[in-house]
Order: sequence, then structure tokens, then C-alpha cells
Amino acid sequence: MGIISVEQADRLYWLGRYTERVYTTLRMFCESFDVMIDEIRDSYSEFCKKIDIPDIYGDKDTFLQMYPFDKENPDSIISNLDRAYDNAVVLRESIGSEALSYIQLAVYEMNKASASKAPLIELQHVTDDLLAFWGIADDQIDSEQVRNIIKAGKRIERIDLYARLGVAGQELLREVHRMIPRVERSGLEYEPEKLKVVEELAQKPNPDFYRIVHEVETIL
Repeated sequence: MGIISVEQADRLYWLGRYTERVYTTLRMFCESFDVMIDEIRDSYSEFCKKIDIPDIYGDKDTFLQMYPFDKENPDSIISNLDRAYDNAVVLRESIGSEALSYIQLAVYEMNKASASKAPLIELQHVTDDLLAFWGIADDQIDSEQVRNIIKAGKRIERIDLYARLGVAGQELLREVHRMIPRVERSGLEYEPEKLKVVEELAQKPNPDFYRIVHEVETIL
């Protein structure tokens, strides 16, 4: 691949972010699904608060249907998956047809899940397809810069979500240490001081999660 345009770089970065956003929020949703189905009280609002999305649902049944599957809701899982797909289609020449095909499969499984009364199997297939996409990206994308831009977006999104969820200690620090070299090798303009600040914050026993979110969002 030749010189990467600003538009291509932006799309690669957001492809990384959206695929990670879908993967992590879907994993959380699946872990909470059975609990929400059986509980008497509605804990879905706690889920919304954790991932910092507005509670527009009113009750758990509406949440369980709308949050994963409502295309009109910009915070829904399917809306974020559609954004990933839109970027992947435009980037076909950069990422390859096989990598794109796994995003297409994830969309197909997501649509199947939306029509199912017991959607967890199809939702697990979505996460499997995203894992396969990342594996293909590592194995078959020849351009190191393309891989690094996608992975920079992925790692930044994961740190953002982990901070919102209050994940601390070695788990958070490990993701920061994975992010830094990806950003440094991406060829994107970035703020080196921000990388240092995020690393220092992640090392603290009681990190300031709000500040981590702010700093990681302003690295690029």
C-alpha cells in the first residue's frame, strides 16, 4: 500500500474503535443478559451508567431489545457495528476482502439475533467474527502502518471503556502498555505527553478514571 490519506487513516482508526466498542459492550451485555431476564428489579440503568450512555429505555424489557438491536439509537450495539461495517467497506483495498467478510458476517449474525427470542448464540457468533477479523488483520494485512492504525484505535477504545467501567490495576496498565507502541508506530499525529500522563495515571492504586478518559480521548 502506498501513502495513506488523511481520510483513510481516520477510517482505519475508527474501524479499530468501533469493532472494539462492539466487542466489549456486547461481551458485557451477554454477561448481564440472564441476570436481567430473571431479576425482579431493573438493573439495566446501572449498566447504562457504567458505560456512560443515556437511559432512554424505561424498563429492562425495552432495554434488552433496543440497546443491542435498535438501528435508530446511536448508542446501540448494532449502530456501532454498522459504523464499523461502513468504514470496512470503504477500506476493502486496505484491509482485504477476507477481513471485510468477517465484519459482514458479524452484521449478518447481529441481524439474526435481533429476530431471535433467545439471541445469545448469535451474539456469541458476533464476538467470534470480530475476533476472527482481528486475527485476519494481523495475519494478512501487509502494511504495518495500516495494522498499527487499526490497533491504535482498538487500544484507545478499550482503555476508554475500561476507565468508564472502573477497571484498574494490572489489567488497565497492560492495555496502556499495548496502546503506546501502536500509537507511536501508527504514523498519526499524537501528543507524546498524553501517553506519559495516561501511563502514570494507570499506575496509581486509585486512578482518576475521569481524567484517564479525558486524556486518552485527546492523544490523537
